[in-house]
Amino acid sequence: MHPIIGIPCYTNVRTDTGRPFYGNNQTYVHAVLRAGGAPLLIPPAPPSTLEAIAAQLDGLLLSGGGDVNPSHYGEQAVEACGVPESDRDETELWLTRWALDRRLPILGICRGLQVLNVVLGGSLYQDVPTQYDRSPLRHDFAGEVRDYIAHEIEINPDSKLADIMGVTRDGVNSFHHQALKEIGEGLRVVATAEDGMVEGAEMPGQPFVVAVQYHPEALPESVTSQRLFAAFVAACQ
Repeated sequence: MHPIIGIPCYTNVRTDTGRPFYGNNQTYVHAVLRAGGAPLLIPPAPPSTLEAIAAQLDGLLLSGGGDVNPSHYGEQAVEACGVPESDRDETELWLTRWALDRRLPILGICRGLQVLNVVLGGSLYQDVPTQYDRSPLRHDFAGEVRDYIAHEIEINPDSKLADIMGVTRDGVNSFHHQALKEIGEGLRVVATAEDGMVEGAEMPGQPFVVAVQYHPEALPESVTSQRLFAAFVAACQ
């Protein structure tokens, strides 16, 4: 059996026709397929519809993307914060709460880590370059190839993430200008960059809730990244 992995979508517009569509990057789908899962793309929808869709899921993959509306963690948007995607925010926040309540496996990637933190009552640095002044590292490599290794992370050896990946230090890509600030209740930070920025977190009280700030789906040649997807899909069986 191939466990069904839900991947929420976002709204985009076709450049040739100007028509809107729902979708997500193919790299998430390919990573789930390689690990033996059956990806199911989920469009933004009201809770009654999401309830019917979510009932079919064995796991939830929260992907990367735009900025979460700061109103969800009690802040006003700063100038550098991206334009909110209200439908996507509401859909992902609902699905995350639903999955946590039912102890469904969750893998969060980039924005997905941030969504998880917000659901648990945490907050975000809305713009790392202007709000995280102790960072000597560049974290947003937008424009570089997706498998560009930007920096290394340190992984707590006493963590599920370290057990999965089989290492306590790894090179990662990096495409984010936001990051975790106040940590949500029940979320344990288990990986950081050399400047202290959160790069990985997990929930010890759940069977499988693991989230990272980098993009393992874009690193198909990375053994550690493939181990992460394999462990997630196995937990969804």
